[in-house]
Amino acid sequence: MTTAILVLEDGRIFRGKSYGKEGSTLGELVFATGMTGYQETLTDPSYAGQIVVQTAPHIGNTGVNARDEESSQIWVAGYVVRDPSRMVSNYRADGSLDDELSKYEVVGISGIDTRALTRHLRSSGAMRAGIFSGIAAEAGDDELLLAVKAAKQMKGLSLSDVVSTAVAYEEQPSVASIGKVAIVDLGIKRSTIEHMLSRGLTVAVLPAKATADEILASSPDAVFYSNGPGDPEAATAQVAVLRQILDKKIPFFGICFGNQLLGRALGFDTYKLPFGHRGINQPVLDRTTGKVEVTAHNHGFAVKVDGRDGVQSPNGYGQVNVSHVSLNDDCVEGLECQDIPAFSVQYHPEAAAGPHDSSYLFDRLVDLITTARKAK
Repeated sequence: MTTAILVLEDGRIFRGKSYGKEGSTLGELVFATGMTGYQETLTDPSYAGQIVVQTAPHIGNTGVNARDEESSQIWVAGYVVRDPSRMVSNYRADGSLDDELSKYEVVGISGIDTRALTRHLRSSGAMRAGIFSGIAAEAGDDELLLAVKAAKQMKGLSLSDVVSTAVAYEEQPSVASIGKVAIVDLGIKRSTIEHMLSRGLTVAVLPAKATADEILASSPDAVFYSNGPGDPEAATAQVAVLRQILDKKIPFFGICFGNQLLGRALGFDTYKLPFGHRGINQPVLDRTTGKVEVTAHNHGFAVKVDGRDGVQSPNGYGQVNVSHVSLNDDCVEGLECQDIPAFSVQYHPEAAAGPHDSSYLFDRLVDLITTARKAK
């Protein structure tokens, strides 16, 4: 393996070995705390534009397989690990992680102290960074730092169009359909669709640029906004469309990016977290039931709500409750509207690699559809 260099925009440098494709890459450097599920992380479109640091030290031992992919490709801008596995040991494996990274031209680095790097990001915050290997690593440190500082900031960046489906499509459940959900694909994971299909819901998946008329043309019983990358403040078109959906009081459910866009549609602000929540071991309190759930996260932005219960929507949609909060930093992790049929969560109830504590939220969507039908 050739030498690789990780350069952070604050000037800190880590030197290791090339992992995946040789070359150079730029992105926002973030860390993910999951001990398992690296393939789901890599193929999650929400990680587009980000260089991901795995805090778990040993990565790649179970290889990769087609069944665990959350989308059609690896989306991370770069990959940072300490100890890549030298062999694959799993009966489900179709190939090695190293080969998969090379296949999708993902530039990575291995053999660095990821614990020290994570502690640095915890104190300094997520920041721009670059990985340089092979010929790209032969440039001087000052030159590489200038390249990193010239990279785009995640704040203000719109990425939904990059990861969204190009054309609309529809999928039917294997059982009798109990309703249809129109999904606006902002970077959806395959597991989300599978959860809905397993509950008897027909899904109509539309591109991120879908208009309200295009969404309503599918005659949906509910509308869903998926997870996705980028700054929610830059998603003005999707927020405007969502307000038209909320005005018609069509049941709505959103996760992750969808939660942030619901917050903005209701009139609340969003803000960038210092280092975000990423991993499959994040504790969240469901304030409705009092239960603590271990959940999967991938977000660097959050909704700002002053208050927890009966907060008035600044845009006139009635009262809103903060349904879920993070037990690490009290961040808003869910919204539940009291006067319109809409709710959302900031985390990932569809987490394929686990945990599965919050998969009940898809049942809440079914209940919302059923209640809305009875009210007609």
